[in-house]
Amino acid sequence: MKDYIEERATSIANYIIERGATVRETAKAFGVSKSTVHKDCAERLYAINPGLAKRVRQVLDVNKSERHIRGGLATKEKYLHMHENV
Repeated sequence: MKDYIEERATSIANYIIERGATVRETAKAFGVSKSTVHKDCAERLYAINPGLAKRVRQVLDVNKSERHIRGGLATKEKYLHMHENV
């Protein structure tokens, strides 16, 4: 694996752990696709640093379990703004 890929995967992992960031937030911050973030965290990181990979997986699992709540809040906010503009 190329050095810059290993470095990016480690940086992405640390970003997610420090901020509790979602895959979408992380992808936007690093200027890569969500697929790249997933591949870095799910595959590449286990080969580089298994301990770090497990910590990232814990954060991502929490984010996944809460995503329906975030989606509901985003929809609520959308409709609140629609009614304010009317």
